[in-house]
Amino acid sequence: MDKCRKLVRRPTPLGGGSTASRLPRARRTDGVTNRVARAALCRVGLALVVALSVPSAASEPFAQGLLWRLDKAGIPPSWVFGTLHSNDPRVKTLPTPVARAFSRARTFAMEIYWSETEDQQFYEAMQFDDDRRLATLVGDDVYSRLRQELGTVALPDEALSRTKPWAALLRIATARGMGDGPTLDRSLFIAARERRMTMLGLEWLDEQVAAFDAIPIETQIALLRHALDHRAELEAQIEPTILAWLDRDLAALARINRVAAGDDPDLRRHYALLTQQLVVNRTALMAYRLFLPLKRGRVFVAVGALHLYGANGLLAQLHEQGYRIRRIY
Repeated sequence: MDKCRKLVRRPTPLGGGSTASRLPRARRTDGVTNRVARAALCRVGLALVVALSVPSAASEPFAQGLLWRLDKAGIPPSWVFGTLHSNDPRVKTLPTPVARAFSRARTFAMEIYWSETEDQQFYEAMQFDDDRRLATLVGDDVYSRLRQELGTVALPDEALSRTKPWAALLRIATARGMGDGPTLDRSLFIAARERRMTMLGLEWLDEQVAAFDAIPIETQIALLRHALDHRAELEAQIEPTILAWLDRDLAALARINRVAAGDDPDLRRHYALLTQQLVVNRTALMAYRLFLPLKRGRVFVAVGALHLYGANGLLAQLHEQGYRIRRIY
């Protein structure tokens, strides 16, 4: 049986007929655990997309558009929305076509369904459970810079010393990448829950953690060092990434950071491994998990926009399942 999580059923309307619908605000949760755990995975698409080296070409399919309608004979329509894991107010204002599709859906499918249990489990998964220590792996200089970079959100020394390199990378992204507000994905989750939609998580938490853990340790360390060395350049690409998303340009999202690794072949290899684990492999899992829910129709799928793009993207894989894919927005 697929590990898609279900909650309550009947939907209620989402707002009125304004040209843009603002999503409800999340209740703030205090503490490092909740803020880093929930925010960090949601921010992978932005905080790490600005470091990804994703190849792109003008001929790639599904290069333009954020909202797509899925149709198949005898099945009510469903929709796929490519999100940006950001809490920028420009991103969180839903265009009318997106709000309309959301209001018609009865099921909300997201990358992962979060609860307080997942918060604690992810916090624990961020740390080594053996005798490995971060300072030993990355060196005292990198560890000291990391401690300084984290500033007020840093963990106690003992907790930080046990942090895995990929988790340290997420922590520095959380420290300065965004504020405390909910991301677009989180806001959609809150709205869907308020509408009493059926909720589907396309991944288990341990599957997403496994994707991080599967990144070779030397790659984790290399990417952490690169993020510390090139923090200003990577942060400077956040705004172009947001603008590309607002322009609905998936191809631009994919190519905007192709130069992140420069001409260093080793660093390009590390970025390729990161992309394989966090984008390619997870996209295939999402397509598999959607197979049965889409047969019931009226599903609103909200996943990171990079999962939609290209010949191996989610839309192409759903097309292979027999759906007619039509761009709505």
